Amino acid sequence: MTSPLFPGPNAGLGAAGATRRTLLKTAGKATAVLAAAALSLTACSTGPVSSASDAGSTASASAQFPVTIKHVFGETTIKAQPKRVVTVSWVNDDVAIALGVVPVGVPKNEWGGNDKGSTPWKDAALEKLGAGFGSAKAPAQFSEADGINFTEIAKLNPDVILGAYSGLTAEDYKKLSEIAPVVAHPELAYGTSWQDSTSIIGKALGKEAEAAKLISDTEATIKDEVAKYPQIEGKSYIYGNLEPAKGDGVNVYTANDNRPKFLTAIGMKLAPVVEEKSKGSKEFFVPWSAEKANELDSDIFVTWVPDSKTAESIKSDPLLSQIPAIKGGALVADSDNTLTLSISASSPLSLPWSLDTFLPQLAKAADAVR
Repeated sequence: MTSPLFPGPNAGLGAAGATRRTLLKTAGKATAVLAAAALSLTACSTGPVSSASDAGSTASASAQFPVTIKHVFGETTIKAQPKRVVTVSWVNDDVAIALGVVPVGVPKNEWGGNDKGSTPWKDAALEKLGAGFGSAKAPAQFSEADGINFTEIAKLNPDVILGAYSGLTAEDYKKLSEIAPVVAHPELAYGTSWQDSTSIIGKALGKEAEAAKLISDTEATIKDEVAKYPQIEGKSYIYGNLEPAKGDGVNVYTANDNRPKFLTAIGMKLAPVVEEKSKGSKEFFVPWSAEKANELDSDIFVTWVPDSKTAESIKSDPLLSQIPAIKGGALVADSDNTLTLSISASSPLSLPWSLDTFLPQLAKAADAVR
């Protein structure tokens, strides 16, 4: 997976190009790969985490199948409760694990991840399930640095591929569907909320009731933590990306993106100038000329930065420093890639992890608003 800063267009060209390259590499080999996978597979993992004590719930879950899930490319029917789950992109693995299902394969977190190619929240959840990386029950990991890894996914012989939050293309979907049923994103690439991802994956795994409770519990946790910072309530915001050293102006995330969705959900208000740009848009960000930076009016401006020096560069940049929130001292400049990942690829595991660090930053900026 590439940087989550611009998973569509930025990676867009890169990911699409990589996908095409991967397809070219694998097109003539697909049948051989699948055959080899079938022959070489051992019972290398996992499936739904169950035991004799939850045999009743497993039987109940099985009774929910077949299920049919609609998505951007049509609909997918899953005939029986999946036992060999593979995920693509971000979020989907988190959700499956949060629902007690250890996938047989997951992508590495190659941006914002740790030395295991994972995240702190995923590591903790897998450990609770006795499937931490390095253990016998751990998911296999594969790289998505060059796009969807069809070859490695095929080797895992999945019975479902989860991409409820993803930017799968029609080509990706078609190719993956030759391997197993695919649950693609419902509408916008990288635009699925964590709540919708959880509901969709819960249905795909026969865990709808568990998914509903997971959403409710996570929202309650967020609400309780946000209540500690009342100064955040009602503040207007823009979540963008400022890198003065790159000289390509400003990028602003639209209402379609999970970052603004999260800030809105905790009681903040997306700035009118971005609301206007979001109307009817299917994009998750819009480019913005640095020459018009002074028009990006909001109480607070949030951005990822590659390092702490960049935050100072933004404040001294002759154009970017004219952004009203920056002039007012209400800039949140986050250089922690893992923290950025936890918000941009938000999940029921990542958001609770992020709150202790992210909310105080927002509150400090809110205190600067006059």
